[in-house]
Amino acid sequence: MDTIACHVTYSGRVQGVGFRFTVVQLARQRAGVVGYVRNLHNGDVDVWAEGPADEVDAFIRDIATGPHAPHIRHAEVVRAE
Repeated sequence: MDTIACHVTYSGRVQGVGFRFTVVQLARQRAGVVGYVRNLHNGDVDVWAEGPADEVDAFIRDIATGPHAPHIRHAEVVRAE
């Protein structure tokens, strides 16, 4: 099973709306996904996730289609194999 790490920076209305809480809840639903989520000073949110490639990919998709998807203006995804 391939393990990957993924760094994602989300911009839009992603602070003060429960976005980080939702990201943590979504990560807990994915086996083996660990990492962090934090607010940045410029209003963006930073996510680092690592684990099995299929679970990390599904986690990133979960965020993109989750309840805060309408608030996300842009997501910059950088994968590290």
